[in-house]
Amino acid sequence: MYRYDNYDKAMVDARVAEFRDQTRRRVEGHLTDDQFKPLRLKNGLYLQLHAYMLRVAIPYGTFNSTQMRKLAHIARKYDRGYGHFTTRQNIQYNWIKLEEAPDILADLAEVEMHAIQTSGESIRNISADQYAGAAADEIMDPRPWAEMIRQMTTFMPEFSYLPRKFKIAVIASEADRAALRWHDFALRIVKNETGEVGFQVFAGGGMGRTPFIAYEIRDFLPTGQILSYLQAVLRTWNRNARRDNIHKQRMKILVHELGEEEFRRQVEEEFQHFLSMGEDFPQAEYDRIAAYFTPPPFESGLSEEVDRSDPDFAIWLDRQVVAHKAPGYAIVNISLKPIGQIPGDISADQMDLVADLAERYSFDEIRATHAQNLVLPHVRKRDLYAVWTALNEAGLGEANLDLVTDIIACPGLDYCSLANARSIPVAQKIAERFADQDRQRDLGELKIKISGCINACGHHHAGNIGILGVDRKGSESYQLLLGGSGDEVTSQAKITGPGFDEAGIVDAVERAVEQYRRIRQPGERFVDTYRRVGMEGFKEAIYG
Repeated sequence: MYRYDNYDKAMVDARVAEFRDQTRRRVEGHLTDDQFKPLRLKNGLYLQLHAYMLRVAIPYGTFNSTQMRKLAHIARKYDRGYGHFTTRQNIQYNWIKLEEAPDILADLAEVEMHAIQTSGESIRNISADQYAGAAADEIMDPRPWAEMIRQMTTFMPEFSYLPRKFKIAVIASEADRAALRWHDFALRIVKNETGEVGFQVFAGGGMGRTPFIAYEIRDFLPTGQILSYLQAVLRTWNRNARRDNIHKQRMKILVHELGEEEFRRQVEEEFQHFLSMGEDFPQAEYDRIAAYFTPPPFESGLSEEVDRSDPDFAIWLDRQVVAHKAPGYAIVNISLKPIGQIPGDISADQMDLVADLAERYSFDEIRATHAQNLVLPHVRKRDLYAVWTALNEAGLGEANLDLVTDIIACPGLDYCSLANARSIPVAQKIAERFADQDRQRDLGELKIKISGCINACGHHHAGNIGILGVDRKGSESYQLLLGGSGDEVTSQAKITGPGFDEAGIVDAVERAVEQYRRIRQPGERFVDTYRRVGMEGFKEAIYG
């Protein structure tokens, strides 16, 4: 993983000192809340319903045991003993005191972490495949490119005051594990017919009030031109964006209003301008960054055999463990979705445990996923039972990856000042309704995603079953959506019909699930069945 040099350290330390002074002036009354707001947002600090929330960046979801232990320390000292992993591979704390926020940033800086550009009108945390560098199906590790982009876009003056937030993802396999086409700008590393490595480029995706799936705007871009091309996209958007209307400021709106072809034409015009200047990155800079992402020293000659005699371990093995590119190794998924708990939450003690496991069994690497889970990317198969035993004892041994109880949910009205309805209780009740493991496994892959408002932080548009909380004449109401997906066959979920109250939405989900079970064909996932029969195949079962 990338490590700070002297410049990185000085830059982050200076930012902490700057924010400490800004916070002091706010606490002393020298800055109004309106004056302070853009300053705190650039440092990941939100004002929510009950307290400040701090969102910490985990670039492309990669971090180590030292950093995880520091996150545990922050949870204990400054919060209520836990943190919450988000759908952008970040972690956030929901009970922060304003006067302590600079101290947290100083603590983070000690372990090469920060909260820069995790909020506000900026280029947000760059996301990537959580299996990067370990996946058996990837062309190459996409994280050096993600790091290149992160360094280029952090504090870049031209893009310091964007019209709205801007989200970027990078992957390197056919399988999409990062919800690629739901991003403003997305890259898939591919090879052309001559074997040259480049990027397939997408633009204009996003959720929220007006969701759009990103268009392919380049089928192949040479890797050496990526920074020029990204600047061309950003400049086209920055120049044309609807700054007069907050609901029309995201790049997806511009791509939609200009049209795919006109947007592409303007980007290409800007791109040629950047190419003419010959100022794209030097190969030496890529090589410098890529050197931080060399594969760990994998052992050779390891056995592929795993003792499956413990039936509970065998269930976990089949669900939570996936293939690794190195013989004798495996990728371990850690569920943060125990039945009845808050999706994405993890206690300080559990953080310490994961840090210990990463240090002992996974070359000191941890990954955060956009589905609010964690990953140990490099575990020897002979160590899997020991890892499972430790996770199970710590309440992290749930075997539900991509099943009906592996629910994505935003904090909702329990915490968020923007929310219209609570997300957490709905997620808990659905998980409890489907707690039986045999039932979960029988249903197979079924992704439920819940948002407490139209901003879609819970990715409800991409849910096989999506739930959107709305305000209905002062009461919480929930819309049910079907047919969404964030994988390589991306689709947008559609509203089924009238909304439900909290109890009603749980029943409606179960009716939809049972209808799938009745009408599915062999081998069909929920989303496959929906695509085959359409909304009409479910609507009567849901509404009667």
